[in-house]
Amino acid sequence: MSERSRFLKVPVEPIRVDPAATADGLLASMEKISFQGRTLATARRIWERMLGDDCTIFFGLAGALTAGGLRLLIAHLVEHRFVDCVVSTGANLYHDLHETRGRRHYLGSPRENDALLQRDRIDRVYDTYASEQEFIENDEWIAAFATTLERRPYTSREFLYRLGEYLWTTTGGDGILTAAYRASVPIFCPGIADSSLGMGLSQARHVDESAGHVDVIGDVIESANLVIRRPRTASVVLGGGTPKNFINQATVQAEFYDDRISGHRYALQIVTDVPHFGGASGATLEEAQSWGKLAADAEQITVHADVTIALPVLVNALAASAREILASRKPLRFDLSGRVMAVDGRPFPEARFEERDR
Repeated sequence: MSERSRFLKVPVEPIRVDPAATADGLLASMEKISFQGRTLATARRIWERMLGDDCTIFFGLAGALTAGGLRLLIAHLVEHRFVDCVVSTGANLYHDLHETRGRRHYLGSPRENDALLQRDRIDRVYDTYASEQEFIENDEWIAAFATTLERRPYTSREFLYRLGEYLWTTTGGDGILTAAYRASVPIFCPGIADSSLGMGLSQARHVDESAGHVDVIGDVIESANLVIRRPRTASVVLGGGTPKNFINQATVQAEFYDDRISGHRYALQIVTDVPHFGGASGATLEEAQSWGKLAADAEQITVHADVTIALPVLVNALAASAREILASRKPLRFDLSGRVMAVDGRPFPEARFEERDR
């Protein structure tokens, strides 16, 4: 009898019905099935290794995640320091603000007559509705807040810290912005103009031309300085978009000033986009290695799945399985209260890249 091939070592183990199964147990059983079920289970293990390996974990948010009901899962990850730095589209933060202020999104249908929705001033995000009038009130609220700030440029990171602080003091509501403020976790929004946050800031500028100035190039410098200060980094990205590239370019920009840096050591992405149309959202993590965005030996996984399906399972499983790792983890301590970010008691240089430690 011929010897069994070395490729035939670990058999598929069919999942059995278990009415008492937890998300933790379900993902553990999915480690021995196939396709995207197994990649999601593997993603959990890679995230655990990030947490246990003294990495600075960048967290990217794109797509309509907060409007779609995921914002408190994301807030949990921020509050409990499963991640260290958030990079988000403006829309995700805006819809988070909307609900933190007591407004809601509503279950709808992707097949509704949109002309009728427009007549009733209802905005649609696929199968989710929101009130246009409430959005207008949000924009005015953001504009009014922006006019209370000192007249100078703010990085999106500093502006969002101030916004989260104001949201917390005025509402006491749970959300991404308020969780980041309370946990002192920085949020960058490189595409802030491409959102209703930007529209609110533009309305502040209309009231006073010296208000509403955002320095997104300052964000590039701060994010790269974070990598220079702590070169061992990891990336978790939901949905691709601008946040994905901003997180990846931080290592490339940092390497320009510090040749020790070789890209993220770990990378995890959950995407529905595909690579063969050439877009950054669907680009493979292997492609990112060609740019030096990921280390050549980076541990990586791509889950091809809808985030609204994958994230609830993944986060609930991590909440159970990573408890001991989180308890022993010593995350970065950020001071975000000033114009310049400080990490572990040491501020970054203002508007300059940090000299590498010798």
